[in-house]
Amino acid sequence: MNTSYIRGAGTTRFGRLDGKGALDLMAEAAEQALDDAGLARAEVDGVLCGYATTLPHLMLATLFAERFGIEPSYAHGMQMGGATGAGMVMLARELVRSGRCRNVLVVAGENRASGQQRDNAIQTLAQVGDPDYEVPNGGSVPAYYALLASRYMHESGLTEADLADFAVLMRANASRHPLAQLRTPITRDEVLASKTIASPLKLLDCCPISDGGVAILVSDTPHPACDLAITGAGQAHRHQHLTAVSDTHNFGAHDAAQRAFSEAGRARGDIDYLAIYDSFTITLAILLEETGFAPRGGSAARLRDGAFAPDGPLALNTHGGLLSFGHSGVAGGMSHVAEAWLQMSGRAGDRQISPRRRAFVHADGGVLSSHVSLILERRD
Repeated sequence: MNTSYIRGAGTTRFGRLDGKGALDLMAEAAEQALDDAGLARAEVDGVLCGYATTLPHLMLATLFAERFGIEPSYAHGMQMGGATGAGMVMLARELVRSGRCRNVLVVAGENRASGQQRDNAIQTLAQVGDPDYEVPNGGSVPAYYALLASRYMHESGLTEADLADFAVLMRANASRHPLAQLRTPITRDEVLASKTIASPLKLLDCCPISDGGVAILVSDTPHPACDLAITGAGQAHRHQHLTAVSDTHNFGAHDAAQRAFSEAGRARGDIDYLAIYDSFTITLAILLEETGFAPRGGSAARLRDGAFAPDGPLALNTHGGLLSFGHSGVAGGMSHVAEAWLQMSGRAGDRQISPRRRAFVHADGGVLSSHVSLILERRD
């Protein structure tokens, strides 16, 4: 099979971007990704497009291709919640490996902050809940994760202060990124004192709603300056609804990670960069623990020991993650991949960390429902 490479990436500014719709944001990010990859539009033969709640079109990939002026031989949209971005990169990898496509443009963008009323957004996202037992009782995504957090914290020993430390780290990382939505440093006390959204989660335990777009170019040929291959990938889907969760030791992240590591022929000790989905602080803590980068209940202790700092052995979400860089739907999750690409290609500007060889990417959709893991390796 062919080898698949990350060849380029593009990211818009995240925040409130009045006057820009979903297609505008997708096009801006896609143009950057093609420029980064050194490819012309005519060389794109595959398009994968993430869904947008502000533009619920039945043929979004085809619509984007038309508006962007490309004629791919393969195109479709994907819906996996927060795991969509990583899922699309995984599929793009398979399309390239099989020889079906040579250059696949993976793109997502959404104007969730400026193009949607708050109540509409809450109601739309709440539909990941069970239609009989959760949604009718007023469930929302923060409420679902709060219930999950309460149980997990009780069983693992994690505390609200532990979760707050993750918010502090993500904000510190975002403060060094010029495109991040939230850049003002925060303290643990400020996190703990922020407004309760759904106990035990406070306002600063939750990601902001953003406008933004991200595009990734997956190719059969590496970038001239960086040979970054996608060497492993795995998925897992053990439940859809919170009420179906019976085991907080394995939501599915463990299985997805194991499949990715097995395919890549690597172990956790080989990884030196982490790109982990962080819609809430509890999401980040659980995923770090379940994927094996911290013991159960021990993720915050590893954070305080410096393991996840930019200069640590497992630099984590150096762009600030969803918690501070911002969350514009599918593009929010894809920003983790874009940042990994920039760091590993040595082009992250003022926030560039020491050289890294292997990155582990993990994303989840729903309420820890759909899981996708990726292994990226720099070979040059």
